[in-house]
Amino acid sequence: MTAPSERLPRLLALVPYLLARPGVLVAEAARDFNVSEAQLRRDLELLWVCGLPGHGPGDLIDLSFDEDTITVTYDAGMSRPLRLTADEALALVVALRTLADVPGLTGRDAVGRALAKVESAAGGGALEDSRGIAVRMESAERTTTLVQQALDEGRAMHLTYYVATRDESTERDVDPMRLLLVEGRSYLEAWCRRAEGVRLFRLDRIDDVLILDEPAKPPSEAMPRDLAGGIFRPSAEHTAVTLRLAGAARWVADYYSCDEVRELPGGELDVTLRVADTTWVRQLALGTGVDGTVVAPAWLAEEVREEARRALAAYGM
Repeated sequence: MTAPSERLPRLLALVPYLLARPGVLVAEAARDFNVSEAQLRRDLELLWVCGLPGHGPGDLIDLSFDEDTITVTYDAGMSRPLRLTADEALALVVALRTLADVPGLTGRDAVGRALAKVESAAGGGALEDSRGIAVRMESAERTTTLVQQALDEGRAMHLTYYVATRDESTERDVDPMRLLLVEGRSYLEAWCRRAEGVRLFRLDRIDDVLILDEPAKPPSEAMPRDLAGGIFRPSAEHTAVTLRLAGAARWVADYYSCDEVRELPGGELDVTLRVADTTWVRQLALGTGVDGTVVAPAWLAEEVREEARRALAAYGM
């Protein structure tokens, strides 16, 4: 008998396989699935009681198999082969490559075997697409290496850093303090000489790093931040923004930390959240189209409407 964790994937793949090979020999199918003929027959007997909700006549998978061959007469909708799309394969390849590079990883051989299988199954298309991501991964590795080197040597750095909320690239000198992994992302915590304060820099937004020939000297007031509650901590000093969200944009209430969430008639939500910079809220509202509307403050709502009007005018609408 095989373990359930091994049997379920085989059962899911078995019906599409049989549909593509009507009358296939039991011995051939068993060989293709790397199981004994006795195990394959037990799988077929289990498939007889599987199917659609209701589990009555016309709902269950129907197949016939004699001493030698197997034929599916009703597939109950299980006709789609288990295949990864190109995007799914690419995401899995990148994730496995990243995992394989984690220092101290146990089970590295298993990761390597899984990666080889996915790369082989994905074929050339997905791997061609992965080249650009591989380049970015190499860039990220270089950034991490240089940041760690600066920390180890106690030296200051010059960063070219992309500020997403303002959609601009900035230049700044920093005194590195520590590397952090928070909510699945890597950050450099450093004293920013330009901002004159402690800042967190996402490593994937650092476009370039130069280690300076001078020691890192964070001032005495540069204290590490308490990140137990997450990266962003709303305060009374931040702008309170109220958004009205329709069905397709309701995810915002789950994704962002909100001060208040109110259900409205018709399935809409009013959410209030505090932001340090309203730029990303404008982008969010414009990106969600008619499903996301700024309700308050009034000045921000008007600015978003005006920006939408300019965008439509650019398209002659």
